[in-house]
Amino acid sequence: MDNIVGVTKKFKNSHPDLYEFIVFNIMSNVATITNFLVLWLGTGLLFNKIDGPFHWWFFDYGTAQGGLGGFLSFLLAYICAQIVNFIVQRKVVFGSKVQISQVIYIYILTVVVVGIISVWLPPYIIKQLAPIIGVWAATVANVVNIVVQVVINYPMMKFVIMK
Repeated sequence: MDNIVGVTKKFKNSHPDLYEFIVFNIMSNVATITNFLVLWLGTGLLFNKIDGPFHWWFFDYGTAQGGLGGFLSFLLAYICAQIVNFIVQRKVVFGSKVQISQVIYIYILTVVVVGIISVWLPPYIIKQLAPIIGVWAATVANVVNIVVQVVINYPMMKFVIMK
């Protein structure tokens, strides 16, 4: 065990930015688990009776994509995951001492932009994948969302929000 700790410390000291990115992604799994649990809870229990199509602005959730219930499930899952993610990343990854009141607006703006993408994208992915992988299409859509979130959130948190 001491050897693993030593190797980890050496890697952290030699490659601090890469180490931080790896820890960011590992700790993002807390938000990812939250996201999946809330998504499955939403589609399985909370919103499973709300299956009518939902079309608003550029959001297009037909019945095959879960309709209004699917939209609400992805939205709720995203919001819960982002709350968890902010707390975990601020404390564990970045060790930020910045006052939440100083960064909350830019974080909310980032979350809204990424959220629009994350709620807009799933029905298109589901539409393409459902004929191939069936009920797993929503899960794959969620994985794509998570990748998009990391690509946007990490640089925003590192260079703007948690600095």
